[in-house]
Amino acid sequence: MASQNTPRLASASSSLGEAATQFLLSLHPEERPKAQQEVYKFVRWYGEERLLSGLTIPEVANYAEHITSSATELARKLGIIKTFLAYVYKQGLTRTNLAVHLKAKKTPSKLSSSSKQYSQRAVSLTTQGYADLEAELAALRNERPRVADELRKAASDKDFRENAPLDAAREYQAHLEARIRELESTLRMATVMDEKQVTSHKVDIGDTVVLRDLASGEQTNYTLVDASEANLTKGKISIASPTGQVLLGREKGEMVDVKAPAGILRYQIKDIKHQ
Repeated sequence: MASQNTPRLASASSSLGEAATQFLLSLHPEERPKAQQEVYKFVRWYGEERLLSGLTIPEVANYAEHITSSATELARKLGIIKTFLAYVYKQGLTRTNLAVHLKAKKTPSKLSSSSKQYSQRAVSLTTQGYADLEAELAALRNERPRVADELRKAASDKDFRENAPLDAAREYQAHLEARIRELESTLRMATVMDEKQVTSHKVDIGDTVVLRDLASGEQTNYTLVDASEANLTKGKISIASPTGQVLLGREKGEMVDVKAPAGILRYQIKDIKHQ
């Protein structure tokens, strides 16, 4: 994605924010908008002033843990960040190519006993959430033939030692099947929440919370849902997530603090929209 004619950054002590700006400027104008949102999310998570030389492998390896998306969306988002990390490595700003350590959340093929207990717990979904999960499951099932075809094509290359397409196809197929199993289990155990009477002004599951970032002034909407319904791209966050836990039980006008590697992110609850 990056242009080969882009000038190198002057200093190996560049901040994450500086490197992100340089990377985005190196992209073709048509590619830039697609990458900008994800790169800036990555930068904000670790801190705009954070030195690239201070980023560690464990930190980067765990970045995917706070992204809640479908397998396809997660792969796309991580692909953008990997390209960014590979770029800064080529520019000599990091000693290690951190891109190779950025991986999707692992989903074991066999559930552990704790995972089995989790999959069998009661799941409360909104009406829209149940419909969204059903639609995602149908889409992923329809994806199976295409993925299988890509796997066959990649396997036709007999040089398995450096067959990156084959490895990528296998990894994607594993994530696809794991997500299908997860959705099937969730829908099987789920109950759809009834529209509740508003008896409290406090944030509860199913509510949409309007937050204002006290540092940037930006406004964000989050809907609090069960972990199985969470989808950050649609503004749905799990009640078990750090932000979800902080918001539950709060009232309009309150200030809340969310912990991130960059430090404490402060928000004000501007509004609560009950289901």
